[in-house]
Amino acid sequence: MLSPDLDGRTALVTGSAKGLGRAFALALARNDADVAVHYRSSDAAAYATAEEARETGRGDAVAVQGDVTHPGSVDDLFSEIEDELGGVDVLVNNVGNFAPKHWTDIDHEEWVDVIHTNLTATYLTSKRALPGMRERSWGRVVNVGYASGEKGLVSPKNFPYFAAKTGVLMFTRMLAADTQDDGITANAVSPYVVENSDEFPDDLPRGRPADYADVTQALLFFCDENSAYISGENIEIDGGWLPETV
Repeated sequence: MLSPDLDGRTALVTGSAKGLGRAFALALARNDADVAVHYRSSDAAAYATAEEARETGRGDAVAVQGDVTHPGSVDDLFSEIEDELGGVDVLVNNVGNFAPKHWTDIDHEEWVDVIHTNLTATYLTSKRALPGMRERSWGRVVNVGYASGEKGLVSPKNFPYFAAKTGVLMFTRMLAADTQDDGITANAVSPYVVENSDEFPDDLPRGRPADYADVTQALLFFCDENSAYISGENIEIDGGWLPETV
């Protein structure tokens, strides 16, 4: 596992009480970052993750609550982190709901929720993090996409999720260009099926889903000091999955 030196850096991982977000937070903590464990409603799990993060590395960790789809809540969230840990140097946009239904069976509220938790949240948190990163001339933004998002492949099932994740990858490339002179990088990691996924196809690449370590490896690569020239990139964590048919 890669080991970037994140001592003295503050990281925010959205949606990090459980699952892949939790794995991201703990991986950053193992490399001595101060970690903000964000949650919306899973307070007990978030506090447990923060406690484990403190025990894992040399940095501090706090649990912070907020709705990352609303500007005021995002501002309050960052203000709390800045008061507790300092300015956010590493932002991992992990939050993103999905709707594994045919698009005609998705009601308006669920459609909007999927778009906002994936794309709008990435926009809002990045916008709030950038001024401090620019002031410090250092920052790492890592967004979570979906394998095949760059290809624009979609399905009638779960359509708003695919559309939102493609938007996240477009936003990532834009952000990389917009921060190229600021000491900031913006990249994405895009898993296919991960160990905590709700559905597991019969034909998984390499006979298994990605485990958390497979995905955190890419995150740590982007966070490394020596990755400062790598920006606007997307690593698909898919085991060689080829979704196209011919």
